Amino acid sequence: MSVAGEIVVSALVVLGGVFCLLGSIGLARLPDVFMRLHGPGKATTLGVGCVALASVVHFSVRLNSPSLGGLLIILFVAITTPVSAHLVAKAALHRRLPQWRRDRDES
Repeated sequence: MSVAGEIVVSALVVLGGVFCLLGSIGLARLPDVFMRLHGPGKATTLGVGCVALASVVHFSVRLNSPSLGGLLIILFVAITTPVSAHLVAKAALHRRLPQWRRDRDES
């Protein structure tokens, strides 16, 4: 594999790891269910997408032919993540879980 290909793959893997780390921190630190959906829903999707894209680039460069398996992973994650987040949010609304709110009397 060429040096340029290795740099691109390495950058995508590191970027994907950073996005996954940020999504995990958001899941742990945000105060309620509705805010916790945002961190993993956005950042982790980008993280998995970057790692799968790194896989596509790596195997396409190494085998000199397009590798489309990673693109299917990106497609399925991009489709299923919003659906699962929507279902979790609807379940939280149905159970009437408390939402974090700022004190509105601050002026």
